[in-house]
Amino acid sequence: MTDSKTLYVDLTAATMRQTDEAYGLIPNAAIAVEAGRIAWTGPLDDLPGEYEATSRTPLGGRLVTPGLIDCHTHIVHGGDRAGEFEMRLNGASYEEVARAGGGIVSTVTATRAADEAALIASALPRVDTLLAEGICTLEIKSGYGLDVETELRMLRAARAIERERPVRVRTSFLGAHAVPAEYAGRADAYLDEVCIPALRAAHEEGLVDAVDGFCEGIAFSPEQIARVFDVAQELGLPLKLHAEQLSNLGGAKMAASYGAMSADHIEYLDEDGVIAMANAGTVAVILPGAFYTIRETQTPPIESLRKHGVPMALSTDNNPGSSPLTSLLLTMNMACTLFRMTPEEALAGATRNAAAALGLDDCGTIAEGMRADLAVWDIKAPAELSYRIGFNPLHSRIFGGNS
Repeated sequence: MTDSKTLYVDLTAATMRQTDEAYGLIPNAAIAVEAGRIAWTGPLDDLPGEYEATSRTPLGGRLVTPGLIDCHTHIVHGGDRAGEFEMRLNGASYEEVARAGGGIVSTVTATRAADEAALIASALPRVDTLLAEGICTLEIKSGYGLDVETELRMLRAARAIERERPVRVRTSFLGAHAVPAEYAGRADAYLDEVCIPALRAAHEEGLVDAVDGFCEGIAFSPEQIARVFDVAQELGLPLKLHAEQLSNLGGAKMAASYGAMSADHIEYLDEDGVIAMANAGTVAVILPGAFYTIRETQTPPIESLRKHGVPMALSTDNNPGSSPLTSLLLTMNMACTLFRMTPEEALAGATRNAAAALGLDDCGTIAEGMRADLAVWDIKAPAELSYRIGFNPLHSRIFGGNS
């Protein structure tokens, strides 16, 4: 554990502040940390006199970035879907997989059967893998219970992760993820009888930081999602949405009309939707892991998002079906290689813009007053974080000033 007051020196800081320098880069920088917060950062030559006598911790010329943020995960769940992955690659159709109990139904069944301790125990190895890549903040969704009891259990397990590991957890209620088998053909009844009551109960228990939904032909319509969003707004909860992943139903535009923090996936987003997001300040969360796993061909409208100034975040979308991915570094490489994002956009997507996607204003950059969540890398240039494939150059992680 660090002292309450520490000065990190002999480093290059990629502050990720929006400055004239790429990556907000400061060579030969110093970072003063006090009581878990960044008290000062800048060139060592400009160090204020009050820090001259502070205990110094040299970092060997390494690169320091903000601690990474994985802003869209389904990391708490029961079971896995490796069997159906193998079935598909051996030629089984989607219908055959479904008849064999595969798809989201299998994850719902396994999650309902797992108690809170089992959900925590199965999630922790995935969490540990992310922490080993410098993640300091992690979003975790419900959505594999699809009944009141299991949705609450998932959220309790998500909250427990923060007690089990040195990581900050933000929870999202995703009761509007799919229609469970017992409500097949009765989506509105499911919303009335399960989803909305579960949301109210989770909020009452203090388990919800944001409300999410899946707006797609295989899930819920914009009108149905709006019903959930209306309740969320009544409860004072911020909003997020899975939108335009497989088709364009106008979900992102609808989410923007509610002032949603983010719209996620968005491969089929049109320019009207991009403009609506820009006007609302809604972050686009790009999820290349799902694109890769389901072998999608429609890429997100990166150039349009750039043109209209929509911030782009990146996340693993860790889940057992469409993105069993536990590497945010690989996610950054995928975003560059598959979607032609730049390495600077990728790192901003895993820091500054990921924080915005979660409504957080105290992390994601290296600046005075921010949490001292930092990642120290054995590299010289920040582009290396997106350039390498299957290589983790993390030297150390500093969480809330503690290493």
